[in-house]
Order: sequence, then structure tokens, then C-alpha cells
Amino acid sequence: MYNSSTNSQSYPRPTWNEYFLMLAKLAATRSTCLAFPVGAVIVKNKQILATGYNGPPSGSAHCTTQGYCYPDLSSCDASKTLPSRAVHAEANAIAQAAKHGISTDGSSIYVTLEPCLYCLKLVISAGIKEIFYETTFNQGDKASVRDSFIHEGLVKLHKIDLSPETAVRASQFLLNPTSSLK
Repeated sequence: MYNSSTNSQSYPRPTWNEYFLMLAKLAATRSTCLAFPVGAVIVKNKQILATGYNGPPSGSAHCTTQGYCYPDLSSCDASKTLPSRAVHAEANAIAQAAKHGISTDGSSIYVTLEPCLYCLKLVISAGIKEIFYETTFNQGDKASVRDSFIHEGLVKLHKIDLSPETAVRASQFLLNPTSSLK
């Protein structure tokens, strides 16, 4: 007989933040960017509105397919002058929501990398109120601009991490069938 109290102690469920961060990490596996595979998930009331990952615009050759971002460059960050060809994960998630007529007003976004300033401004303009991210990106003057938006009350940022227990359990779910009789 199934015992939920024993099960929850033996197999702790991820927190909502861990759950949505793991989904963003899964979205990042679809990235076709050679420099930074990034994933994003837009959530409202614990419901997924849209996902995104970074890569060139729809219809353009993927960097992973051609083996470079630009000829003679192994990745976009190898050049100080050429801009990235990638549409960022946050922008792709917002574009997916817009394409399907889904409002992002009052939602949250989970990303594997803290949004750059351009994406941060886009997130704010899309009405997304909270950003949960795994890895810090903005430093120096960029962090100052980010902090000004936070101080204005336009957005809240939260750095989050997966617990080792959650990560181990999730990897077992990815590596083994989850719906087999035991």
C-alpha cells in the first residue's frame, strides 16, 4: 500500500523554484549557441506560460550545425567586435508567449543565466515581475543599471540553486524509466 508520508521523506519533492529552474535547465539543452547554452521558463500562478532557449533566429543556420557562429570563430564570445547571432532565451520565451497570444503580465521567469541588460529591459517591459536565475552575469556598471531597476521596484531578482539532493534525484529520473513497476 502507498504511504505518502514515507514516500515524501524518502523521496523529497523539489521546491517550486527548483522545479522551474530544472525545467529552464532542460530548455537550455535545446540551445544551439556555442558560447552560452541558456534556458528560460515563464511561469504564472505555478503554471508554465512559455519556454525559450538561445540560438539564431528561426530559419537561420544553427551555430551548432555549421560548427561556428561566424566563419573562423569558434563562438560569438571569441570576437570583441561581432555581436552574437543568438536570440537570448528570455527573448525567445517572451516571443513564444506573444506568438501564441499569452500575456506575461505579472509573471515570473526562471533562467539559467542572469539576464543581460537588454533582456532585463525586455523582461520588465513584458510585465514580468520576478526573475529567478542560477548563474550571475552582470558586473560593474551593468550591475549598477540592474540594481537601479530593482530599486525603482520594476523587478525583483533572486539567485537560486538546486539542492544536491534534488539534482541527484532529478538525474536518476533522467537516466532511468520513471513509470515502471518496482
